[in-house]
Amino acid sequence: MRLVAGGLVLLAVLAVPAAGGTLGVSVPAGFRVETFARGLAHPTAMAYGPDGRIYVTQDGGTLVAIRRGTRVPRVLVRGLRTPLGLAWSGSTLFVSEQGRLERFELRGGRLEGRRVLVRGLPFGRHQQDNVVVGSNGRLYWGGGSTCDVCRERDRRSAAVLSLRKDGSDLRVVARGLRNPYGLAFQPGTGRLYATVNGQDEIGTPSDPEPAEMLVVVRGGAFYGWPRCWPNAGTLHLSGSCRGVAAPAAYLEPHSSADGLAFYTGHSFPRAYRGDVFVAEWGEYLSNRFGRRVVRVQLAPNGRARRVSAFASGFGHPLALLVDRGGGLLVADWGRGVVYRIQARGHS
Repeated sequence: MRLVAGGLVLLAVLAVPAAGGTLGVSVPAGFRVETFARGLAHPTAMAYGPDGRIYVTQDGGTLVAIRRGTRVPRVLVRGLRTPLGLAWSGSTLFVSEQGRLERFELRGGRLEGRRVLVRGLPFGRHQQDNVVVGSNGRLYWGGGSTCDVCRERDRRSAAVLSLRKDGSDLRVVARGLRNPYGLAFQPGTGRLYATVNGQDEIGTPSDPEPAEMLVVVRGGAFYGWPRCWPNAGTLHLSGSCRGVAAPAAYLEPHSSADGLAFYTGHSFPRAYRGDVFVAEWGEYLSNRFGRRVVRVQLAPNGRARRVSAFASGFGHPLALLVDRGGGLLVADWGRGVVYRIQARGHS
């Protein structure tokens, strides 16, 4: 398997040591994995609420709250339209859904004051993805393309958007992002990173294309879709690529690079602090690509200096979250389980 980062070829055998593995999940030697919560139905996103509970969206249209040891999650909201992202700002919760954004207020352990802030956004093959809150108080929101390869009529498709918390002043920040699923700000630098899923119908079984990407989202930048793509074979951009911003890292082709989280805890070895982890959901009908979590080590310029497999053996990992004890939580969409990974010797 070949992964590349920051334009540099990384050739490595990406077999994950199973010394710390259990529950069918393999992690590196020196780490262990446990079941944090179970009983979920296709979890898509996780975020800590101000009350200390972890809130989780499920793609069937519900939002639940979990804690360590949860076996039957408590349903707080129903009737959501395929929610794929959530973010807190104080006691206000924002939920990204198909074609719209909703807002809730946490009062006495209940989510009240439900209100649709934005509606009528285009969706099709993909929809609206993760949402995060910037240090400037604005929301940043990923929106996927309506097709595999086409010329979009609406600039809000295949783009990262920004808006105020009241839903006003919607702006296009960056374009050419076929499906910018995961979003996260890098601590200390404020850089906004996104995972991007590439085209489906190019490449062959013996030469799979294209690579998935991790990009730094910059205002006004264009990232290539549909005329330019990250070539997993040549380790360069291919197609008509003039004016296209290069990715921070190239990831495994057709792996569906989705949730991401920067490691800011203290239970992993010091060398892991500041790294970003990416959940590769995988293919529907094959185990060939994805179904694992990869570690991306970043250089000071924001580009990756190394990409390596970290944990494997999941059904379909999707959402990631660093918990308050310093463990890495992995929500497995396929199994309805949240796993917790930490270094041995830490409780």
